[in-house]
Amino acid sequence: MGQVAHQPVFTAEDFLTWESTQLDRHEFLDGEVFAMAGAEDRHVTVAGNFYIALRQHLSGSPCRTYMSDMRLQVAAVNSYFYPDVLVTCSALDLANPLAKTEPKLIIEVLSPSTAAYDRGLKFSHYRSLASLEEYVLIDLDTRNTDCYRKGADGLWVLHPFARGEAVSLASVALELSAAQLFADVVEI
Repeated sequence: MGQVAHQPVFTAEDFLTWESTQLDRHEFLDGEVFAMAGAEDRHVTVAGNFYIALRQHLSGSPCRTYMSDMRLQVAAVNSYFYPDVLVTCSALDLANPLAKTEPKLIIEVLSPSTAAYDRGLKFSHYRSLASLEEYVLIDLDTRNTDCYRKGADGLWVLHPFARGEAVSLASVALELSAAQLFADVVEI
């Protein structure tokens, strides 16, 4: 028995036109649209801490750091995402004010409702980006950070950082202490 053909709700172009009129952000996955939920204080604070550290560290370089309102296009899977933080050093990305396509670093702060997706399918989609060198996942409850780093052989290797350890990012030559990363974050 054959499979039912995929019936997209939107084309990518229709999605971009529609989303430009919306008050809330939406991710686009090959024709399907998903509303983005708001984040809690800890989530926003940790993402902001990472953004500030990266922005200061990369100041004066060709690299740019963006927060969750910057759209990331993953053309290989006909999708658009909103990572919590991304870094790109691409001239092509600098020229496009609406979406980035060549990130070297993506950071996601995990929430209970998205952790499995961020670790699984979303990471699978992100791996199709040839420019991506590191993918970082921050667990707010355990304060552990998982950094997946692409090796010269193209394989992704996990570099875990336990609670209290500094996070080392090879893609941008930055080490961020746990105190910096979790500054002003209330423990629950």
